[in-house]
Amino acid sequence: MNITIKPLAPELAADYFDFFENRAFTDDSPYRCYCQVFQMSKAAYKKAHERAKANPGPVSREEAARQIETGVLQGYLAYVDGVSIGWCNANDRANYPAKPYHDVPFHASAEKREMAVICFEIAPSYRMRGVATALLAHVCEEAKAQGYAAVVGFPVARTERYEWDCRGPLRMYEKLGFVEAEEKAAKRGGFMAMRRVLK
Repeated sequence: MNITIKPLAPELAADYFDFFENRAFTDDSPYRCYCQVFQMSKAAYKKAHERAKANPGPVSREEAARQIETGVLQGYLAYVDGVSIGWCNANDRANYPAKPYHDVPFHASAEKREMAVICFEIAPSYRMRGVATALLAHVCEEAKAQGYAAVVGFPVARTERYEWDCRGPLRMYEKLGFVEAEEKAAKRGGFMAMRRVLK
């Protein structure tokens, strides 16, 4: 399987939405999203949540479109035969809100020069075929080329697969040379912080 990986940009927005709307959740996963909430502060999330009470789908899509256009939402799309089949949300930790809506603090100061990997979604027919691993390896390569000091991921510590585990399995991080980092705040909610120093 030949996987091509491209950084998300406004000109790839159609591929992004094609993936999320036509392949990402075709196994009837319980949660549907456009990976837009991680970039939202508590205040922004509350405002959007009020608008989304009646019909959350269009509001989530609208927010994701805005984030892609402004560069707030960053990451990488995986393609096979020209079709988007996977996604990884990855960005400078300084670009995530210091006061996010969720419990895991992805944010870190710009001086740290760390890239955060916070979400994976792979089309069901391509899962367990190395797509997420290829995406994570690509993030590390790109981060190193861009002068980052480290890449940090936030998996849940469990051995069995859980359908809401969008952070990627712990064993994948370990396979690519990540080690547990001492970030006490990341322990909330069962998440770990795994760091790979880039040399």
